[in-house]
Amino acid sequence: MPVSFSSLDLNLLRVFDAVMEERSVLRASQKVFLSQSAVSHSLARLRELLEDELFVRTASGMQPTARALAMAPLVRSALKSLESAIESPTFVPATSTRTFTIAANDFTTMIVAPRLLQILKAEAPLVDIVIRPVTRIDLAEQIDLGRIDAALGTFSALPQRFASDLLFAYDDVLITSQSHDRITTDILSQMSIVVVSFGGEQEGAVDGFISERGLARRSEMYDRAAFERAFATAERVPRIAVSLPHFLVLPALLEDSSLAAIAPRPLAAAFARIHPVSICELPYATARLEVRALWHERHRGDASQDWLHGLLRRATEHLRETTAG
Repeated sequence: MPVSFSSLDLNLLRVFDAVMEERSVLRASQKVFLSQSAVSHSLARLRELLEDELFVRTASGMQPTARALAMAPLVRSALKSLESAIESPTFVPATSTRTFTIAANDFTTMIVAPRLLQILKAEAPLVDIVIRPVTRIDLAEQIDLGRIDAALGTFSALPQRFASDLLFAYDDVLITSQSHDRITTDILSQMSIVVVSFGGEQEGAVDGFISERGLARRSEMYDRAAFERAFATAERVPRIAVSLPHFLVLPALLEDSSLAAIAPRPLAAAFARIHPVSICELPYATARLEVRALWHERHRGDASQDWLHGLLRRATEHLRETTAG
């Protein structure tokens, strides 16, 4: 028999959302301030109403069924809307104890986080930030489920349910442990190169982007197409000696003077301030890529979320001014 929404206890949906978030009856009970038995009883009622198991207990936790996965973003959105409708729309950064979750790779974290934390310390000292890796997760699903407030990265396709804002743009440069007056294609062809790729080759990336639920995010963190065009007719091609899943180890690797790395210009500048590395212009032009903040459209009009988006723009203002110049 089809379930009637008018007879549904909305508390069952709160329990469902908590179990979906925590994948544990114990942690879900703590989140909604109920006993474990009350959570289990609520799940049993919802399973009976919907005629679906919803969650299956496994060694790794409560795993959702296909029906639960389909329901989850809709339930989370509905609960958020109800919360916004009954709670005060005001947000006071100076006294707020909110925790915001941001997804970012190590490149954008190193570039954005220091200025972000400076502003927080001065204006919102009780607000906490959780930074999660933007790779190795289904980013679109995490945003849909409300587990991520904003994601930072380079995206080639945005579903209509997501909104975004430009933070800064960049191109690629070469970093080495030795100084060079000028890098030519002949000099570069004799080098062993380090590049960064977030596992795109294994995950079925297309043109350096991984697509998930309509959202395409960049996984190959150097302009491979420009690199290949530059050496298409060359007798000798630079050797891609090392491919890494992250950036922050680059200065340590470059202590070996035989290696050079292709890296985003803002990150190279940050490395050069604290490590003995030199920045060289590549002998070919690379694509100018945009790093954007991405969030769900349902956050539109939410005072706390609007403040977060403004905070991200302020924390990257110096980067936009630099790239504009």
